[in-house]
Amino acid sequence: MRAGFPDFRLGPVLATSFTGTLSERFGDSVERLPVPERLADWLAVSGLAVDSCTADQLALARELRESIHAAATAAALGEALPAAAVRVINDRSARGRAAAVLTPGGGRHWRLGPQSPVEDALGVIAADAVAVIAGERDGKLALCASPTCRAAFFDTSQSRSRRWCDMNTCGNRQKKARFQASRRKAPDPAE
Repeated sequence: MRAGFPDFRLGPVLATSFTGTLSERFGDSVERLPVPERLADWLAVSGLAVDSCTADQLALARELRESIHAAATAAALGEALPAAAVRVINDRSARGRAAAVLTPGGGRHWRLGPQSPVEDALGVIAADAVAVIAGERDGKLALCASPTCRAAFFDTSQSRSRRWCDMNTCGNRQKKARFQASRRKAPDPAE
């Protein structure tokens, strides 16, 4: 990992983890992919290692990220999917030529092509978004209850009632704010 950049917030679902590379969308936003090298870092920690990324590839990645976020948000709210977002997701998915290969240990690994590894990696992310948004996985899309975050996440909890994209950040921040507000309202026992 490169020093001087915010940590990645990785989750179990590739597509929604990718949208998490921009957090606090409605507050003081945090861009976790400010330079092409950080896109290469994120792809590596997500099992899609590439040698390098260009500024143009970073722009394609951000466009895909925002399209996935827009479509996932609409799906979570039960609204029609934005046509422009669907077009971008489908285009990136169709252009990718990555192949899923079985590792000797029985796991899945993505083999990216030598001609366009970044585009292939974006294709894997887009295909994952298609599966999640189309409802092909056991779980449901939801939006973080934090008014400054509103990240789309995939809820696989048994009750499907998770409220936070990440309990360690948004959930704890909201719990702390509620606690502090209740302390301010409570009468002073010394009086």
